[in-house]
Amino acid sequence: MPSVHPDPRKDLLSLLAHKSFRLGEFKLSSGGTSDYYIDCRLTTLDAKGSRLTGEVFLDEIRKRNWKPQAIGGLTMGADPIVVAVSVVSGDLNGFLVRKAEKQHGTGQRLEGYREKGARVVIVDDVCTTGASTIQAIEAAREFGFDVVGAMCLVEREEAQGRANVEKAAAPAPFVSIFTANDVRAEHVLQNDETSPSVFAVAAVCEICGRPAVINNPRKLCDAHK
Repeated sequence: MPSVHPDPRKDLLSLLAHKSFRLGEFKLSSGGTSDYYIDCRLTTLDAKGSRLTGEVFLDEIRKRNWKPQAIGGLTMGADPIVVAVSVVSGDLNGFLVRKAEKQHGTGQRLEGYREKGARVVIVDDVCTTGASTIQAIEAAREFGFDVVGAMCLVEREEAQGRANVEKAAAPAPFVSIFTANDVRAEHVLQNDETSPSVFAVAAVCEICGRPAVINNPRKLCDAHK
């Protein structure tokens, strides 16, 4: 039999489509509305998802030859990504950027790795307007880091997010692992009309009332399917 080589990127996309993608009507943190929502933390905080996230981000970083000493991002979307990549790498340090300086102790905004002049990569989970990624880039540079790249797990391709981040990150490049369309397409493949478990849009679980993820034969949430 031919050997089967694992594909972390494919597996991560599959997990995002299954765990993190939902159709419906949603209000976004940017203030806009959307017919879908992606909660990446359901994947990046999953045991398997965390490992896959670390492997995929690390592989991309190495392919681009950025050679960072640390990775970091704005809490809390970046938190599980930072930890996952750091653990998988075995040698990349991590740091987290607070949304505001803490009002006690040392009052610092960056937590974790702090070596001025170090090469760092900024990471985030979802990029819509790019605001959280930009905050992290600005805070990292203000501290004295050399930002050599910026990355997000899923880019929504709207609200000028890519243009905003590219402008803030320049001359460092901005890379997205997946687009929202990638995740949507995979979600549709997993939940087409031929599947025994068809996604239930705007329906609730018959048992607990939480959002349903299947409607065949019954409307059930992820916990009761």
